Amino acid sequence: MPEKINELKEEVWRHFKDFQYVFLATVEGNQSRVRPVTLIYFDKRFWITTDTESAKVKQIQGDPNIEFCLYLQEGDKDGYVRVSGMAKVIKDRKTKEKIADHCDFFTKHWKSIDDPNYTLIEIYPKEIEYIRIGEFQPQRFKI
Repeated sequence: MPEKINELKEEVWRHFKDFQYVFLATVEGNQSRVRPVTLIYFDKRFWITTDTESAKVKQIQGDPNIEFCLYLQEGDKDGYVRVSGMAKVIKDRKTKEKIADHCDFFTKHWKSIDDPNYTLIEIYPKEIEYIRIGEFQPQRFKI
């Protein structure tokens, strides 16, 4: 069975590219808040670059529980990868620089890595729910 789980995990990870749009849910009080964001998959880790004053930053600082969903589609069939976990605002300058250098869109939004409006968020996955394209039964596993 562990071998099948590892194969399933590898299949899921293959859906992630350097950059993709996902729907990110955060928590504000007792209300979930969902919005599209660009998810960065780099060094086998998940990142989001955002404006420091964005609601998602404040929500993550108040409650780090998050979930995001990557919609999958081939022709008229679809599926998804849903990831739940924790998010953390990253302050480490070297890490912020590494991610900024990886993003070709960085300079469209921020002046430099020291721009006070630049915030880097790392996502720490805990659990995956995966529906293969064209299937209906979700598969779940812990990370």
